Amino acid sequence: MKKSTLYEIDGEKIKRKNPFCPRCSGGVFMADHGDRYACGKCGYTEMKNKK
Repeated sequence: MKKSTLYEIDGEKIKRKNPFCPRCSGGVFMADHGDRYACGKCGYTEMKNKK
């Protein structure tokens, strides 16, 4: 996966598309698996909301 797909540029700011893991310290991002977010460090999984 290209690193450029993980970030979004908004004016002069760079935003990360994936959320931080709530269990791990800051700087640990969760992976996007389509229907859920998962942390590769601790294994925490969070389901996405269906709309």
